[in-house]
Amino acid sequence: FESYYGKPVVKAPPWEWPIGVYLFLGGVAGGSSLLGFGAQLTGRRTLRRNARLATITAAGAGSLALIADLGRPERLLNMFRVFKLSSPMNVGSWLLASFSTAAAVAAAAEVDDLTGRRLPLPDAIRTVTHQAAAPAAGALAASLGAPLAVYTAVLFGDTATPAWNAAKYHLPFLFVSSASAASGGLAMITTPVEEAGPARVLAATGAVCDVAVTKAMHTQLDEVSAEPYHHGTAGRLLTWAERLVIAGGVGTVLAGRHRVGAALSGAALLAGSALTRFGVLEAGLHSVTDPKYVVEPQKARLAQRQGGGNITTG
Repeated sequence: FESYYGKPVVKAPPWEWPIGVYLFLGGVAGGSSLLGFGAQLTGRRTLRRNARLATITAAGAGSLALIADLGRPERLLNMFRVFKLSSPMNVGSWLLASFSTAAAVAAAAEVDDLTGRRLPLPDAIRTVTHQAAAPAAGALAASLGAPLAVYTAVLFGDTATPAWNAAKYHLPFLFVSSASAASGGLAMITTPVEEAGPARVLAATGAVCDVAVTKAMHTQLDEVSAEPYHHGTAGRLLTWAERLVIAGGVGTVLAGRHRVGAALSGAALLAGSALTRFGVLEAGLHSVTDPKYVVEPQKARLAQRQGGGNITTG
């Protein structure tokens, strides 16, 4: 296939590796907020503390990665001039800001405890923070956790990038599954096994769903649309991602109740989740470089509609 003047049919999105970091950390933050809220409800104080700190750390580092990709911080601020439900990017910006604010309040209570309640807070504010603000903020962050983890998949599918648009019904499930595996894996590393039961469940469930959704996506996509996910850099990243997720999931089930096994399994799940996000990013960027990824699926859809009598040629 050739295009006019040898140019790509679809313009490549201006996203580089910092967006891959943001995709990964956003998933970790979203999943960790759910773990933190669950620990809050069940009285697992160590898991709650670790999950809340993981939430704000991942959200903060992810925001820095997003700003690094934008080039100038004020570009992120420009997203808050309006609220536009039809724009996944705009909704995502508001989600990130609201989520990060709630996560920061919940984490402040944990930091205050870690420092022996030596943060410079008046007694009244400290009491309100620990007894009311932190629990409420933890609940709010948890309610926004899943949307934060999945909105980037909706954003990808909403573009004209061939590999992403073709997989728009699979990517949200893949991103949520990957986020579950990563956040559960992180909690398995940071939390003693006695309190990490919910993390193991989340990690194992996320790993199973991650592999299942990946297989379904590759099976249900047509041959041309699936090709960017199988070849080149994206293919290598996603192959290793699948291997690590399987290894981490099996390790979680078989050795997750032992400290070393839990840590190794959690590390594998984190690495697999990161490679999944970078692999999907790379597949999309690669798919815009060859016109066939745009033209062939369009011709196939046209032929299908013509065969069904939904369109005529004149």
